[in-house]
Amino acid sequence: MSKQKKSVSSNTIGQNKKARHEYFIEDTFEAGIALEGWEVKSLRAGKVNLTESYVLLRNSEAFLLGCHISPLNTASTHIHPDPTRTRKLLLHKQELSKIFSATSKKGYTCVALKLYWKRGLAKCEIALAKGKQKQDKRATEKEKDWNREKQRLIRAR
Repeated sequence: MSKQKKSVSSNTIGQNKKARHEYFIEDTFEAGIALEGWEVKSLRAGKVNLTESYVLLRNSEAFLLGCHISPLNTASTHIHPDPTRTRKLLLHKQELSKIFSATSKKGYTCVALKLYWKRGLAKCEIALAKGKQKQDKRATEKEKDWNREKQRLIRAR
């Protein structure tokens, strides 16, 4: 009996690489997202852009703004999809209170890092982040370059 390996596909739908460059990530949370049917189909096709997205906190609720989910061409004709609509994030009360108290501090914000599938449900990883200064970005870049150079030297030996 020979067993065939199933192809392991990545659960990640989309990432916000710009957020890790622009901010120091302090703490991360996993949030569910309230989506419409056409949005789920578009996510399965990978048509999402998180680059300009951020989390808005209002009335003890969290909302994802700026996330662009492109509608599929095969979407129904009786709906009018809005690619950048505000989507509600589903979090526990303790997590919401922690995020609210942290964002009230100076310099802290809440950004979306990535979208992924977990047991068939779309989840969004959000983070409490503190903005980087220009010199911090340069230092991070130098550190990445040095780590790459170290790896090259190790492989050369």
